[in-house]
Amino acid sequence: MTIRPILIHPEPKLRKKALPVTVVSDQMLRLADDMVETMYEAPGIGLAAPQVGALVRVIVLDCKGEDQNSDAIQMFNPKILFASYEKNTHEEGCLSIPDQYGEVERPSVVTVGWIDRTGVEEQRTFNGLWATCVQHEIDHLNGKLFIDYLTPLRRQLITRKMKKLKREKLQG
Repeated sequence: MTIRPILIHPEPKLRKKALPVTVVSDQMLRLADDMVETMYEAPGIGLAAPQVGALVRVIVLDCKGEDQNSDAIQMFNPKILFASYEKNTHEEGCLSIPDQYGEVERPSVVTVGWIDRTGVEEQRTFNGLWATCVQHEIDHLNGKLFIDYLTPLRRQLITRKMKKLKREKLQG
């Protein structure tokens, strides 16, 4: 497995809609495995393929934490099948927007359908942090970032900080 570089906002690929996975090929499995490794290394609890520059509908999640022995969930073509009317607010962050956080309100319970590593359709209901995480990662597949839920002023402030961070990284 390979740790892949994580794209930092503002990056045009983070705003594009990802394409469906047509076949869970060896290439797609390698991408998902690399994403799990990258997520743990970062460390994070979720990662979407566009964050590593691949515009395909693949996400990985592990809300148990950084434990390398945890079983990360790899989802191909995930979609929300049900979202509760009841909402929860969590402080969200993002590996593509390092060290920036904001309160985001989302449905507290979601049912998600996806294709697993073996090509089998799966479905599971998530709540709490898992529900927040899966919604956050599916948003990435649609070109949406958690900062889009914040006020325009807060979003602009965070974007300026990320531009400055990218300039500093380029300068060494």
